[in-house]
Amino acid sequence: MARRKLIRMAAALVLAGGILLAISAWMVGGALIASSNRRVALAPDFPVVESMIDSESGANLATWYAAQTDAEATIILLHGLRANRESMLDRARLFWSAGYAIVMLDLQAHGESLGDHITLGHLERHDVRAAVAYAKKLNPHHKIGVIGCSLGGAAALLGSPLGVDAMVIESVFPTVTDAVYDRVSAQVGPLSHLLSPLLLCQLRPRLGISPAELCPINKIDEAECPILIASGELDQHTTLAETNRMYESAQSPKQLVIFGGAAHVDLLSHNPQTYESEIVSFLNIHLRANGPIESSSLSGP
Repeated sequence: MARRKLIRMAAALVLAGGILLAISAWMVGGALIASSNRRVALAPDFPVVESMIDSESGANLATWYAAQTDAEATIILLHGLRANRESMLDRARLFWSAGYAIVMLDLQAHGESLGDHITLGHLERHDVRAAVAYAKKLNPHHKIGVIGCSLGGAAALLGSPLGVDAMVIESVFPTVTDAVYDRVSAQVGPLSHLLSPLLLCQLRPRLGISPAELCPINKIDEAECPILIASGELDQHTTLAETNRMYESAQSPKQLVIFGGAAHVDLLSHNPQTYESEIVSFLNIHLRANGPIESSSLSGP
């Protein structure tokens, strides 16, 4: 009798623990895809025109446009997860000073662009297409370059082909499964094999999509333009092995730049010199002159 009672108690504890774990995972999943809206203030030292454009994501997108006299190309800047166009201002200043017109936007459910949920690239891909159409409308004769950080880069790949002339993706996950496992593993180690499936299985009931639909690596060969893939050497959210897989899957012309000593951080802030020598140069080559480039480089901190 005592043994049976212990077994029943143990089973009840396991059941209660499982229920608690499932509830906790559901709450965490909800927080991860919750909208990240906030007021975005104009930068006093950077001349932009504010506008709102429509996207097939269903959102009205908040944008900034910085014109540039005698520019040959426009660069579209796409922010990362839970950020907004303000986070791309340093890149905007850099490329505007280099002679490019600039388009920045808040992806749906970010900044001042409304949306019910962050969808990890699924709806955001429509926002990237809307930004490209907007840039072409502003400057029909310009070449177009796209720089996407993390979520922004994933959305650019998922929306490909975009009909642009060059693309830079920074710290972009190959698949949402990789992204979830990497992030959970960085927090709880081996328990990620238990917790990650509980997060991934929420994609269908919450967003109506499956993990198989969120695989930027499966679309990278459809970019149909020169592509530069950049990431941090010590990035645990998008590992070096995953970045190498992305590079191997891309079509030429392509370039790989690994920022030495960098984790999942802003690569421009981490090493401005390398960013300018590698990424600005890559876009100068493909947006201002003919001629492919294919190389890889490891930069120091």
